[in-house]
Amino acid sequence: MSKLYIVPTPIGNLEDMTFRAIKVLKEVDCILAEDTRNSGKLLKHFEIGTHMQSHHMHNEHKTVEGLIKRLQAGETIALISDAGTPAISDPGFLLTRACVENNIEVECLPGATAFVPALVNSGLPNDKFVFEGFLPDKKGRQTRFLALADEVRTMIFYVSPHKLNKTLAEFVQYFGAERTVSVSRELSKLHEETVRGTAADVLKHFEAKPAKGEIVVVVGGKS
Repeated sequence: MSKLYIVPTPIGNLEDMTFRAIKVLKEVDCILAEDTRNSGKLLKHFEIGTHMQSHHMHNEHKTVEGLIKRLQAGETIALISDAGTPAISDPGFLLTRACVENNIEVECLPGATAFVPALVNSGLPNDKFVFEGFLPDKKGRQTRFLALADEVRTMIFYVSPHKLNKTLAEFVQYFGAERTVSVSRELSKLHEETVRGTAADVLKHFEAKPAKGEIVVVVGGKS
C-alpha cells in the first residue's frame, strides 16, 4: 500500500541512525532528499541503493502534485532532510499536508532532532517550551522579538553561526542582559559544545571566540 515515510537522519554522528530507518530506506520505492549529494554519502555508508529524487524548499511547491499522484498509484516514498527530522525547519510540511488531505498514510519515524538534546542540555525548564526555529531575517524580526519578550516558557531558536552574535545582542536588547541563555553547537559531533550563562556573558564569549557549525539557542522565559 502507498505510504509516505518521514525518516529522521543523524544530525552529526552516523551511529544515531536507527535500524528501522535503514530498513525503511532500503524498502521504499523512492527517497526524497533535500540534497542528493549530501544524502548520497549517508546512503552509501549504510549500503542503501534506493533511487533518490531531489526535494527541497526551492522545488517542493512544484513537485507535491506529482508525488501525490505517484503515491495514489501505489508507491511508497521516504522523505529525508540533510540532518534531523524533516519538516522541522526543513522541507516536508507541504507534502505531509497534501498526503493528509488526500487520505494517504503518513508515518513519521522517531529519531534525531537537534532541539531536543539542546533543550535538555540547557538546564532550563523543559516541562513547557516554545520552538521558534529560525527568526525572520529582516521583515518582522523586531515584531517577533517584541512578541516574545513576555514569553514565560523556555524558547528554542535555530541560529546560523554568522548571525549568532547579532542574535545574542538582540536577546540582550529585547529580553535583558541577565536573561539565561544556553548555546549548543555541533551536537553529537566531535567538537560538541554547550555554553550557558546570561545573555550578556554568552555574547561576550562568542565575540571573543566566534562560533562555527550548527547551532541551537535555548533562552529562559520571562520570570
